[in-house]
Amino acid sequence: MQDSNLPGTELLKTVLEPLLQDFQYWFTRSRNLLETEQLSFMSHQEQSDLLLRVKQAQAELNTAKMLFTATNQQVGIDMTTLMPWHQLVTECWKVAMRFHQEKEN
Repeated sequence: MQDSNLPGTELLKTVLEPLLQDFQYWFTRSRNLLETEQLSFMSHQEQSDLLLRVKQAQAELNTAKMLFTATNQQVGIDMTTLMPWHQLVTECWKVAMRFHQEKEN
């Protein structure tokens, strides 16, 4: 269990840094799927729209990571920024699961 008395900067680094890495990982995987596969259960427009949202989230994430690094891990990220990323990753997981299920059948 983590020490609850960590200084703010160390707590940010301990929690936020891996979270940002996770978002980067899942956005990259999602983007790869959306760019390389035609999903039979989505229209071309739906797939393009989802891909556009993933690209936008990646750009936002890259900006947040640059600020986090530039400030020497002194700043956090507001929940109003993180929640849409989380919702998008969840949506992408569902799309990927459905794609793999349909591929198996």
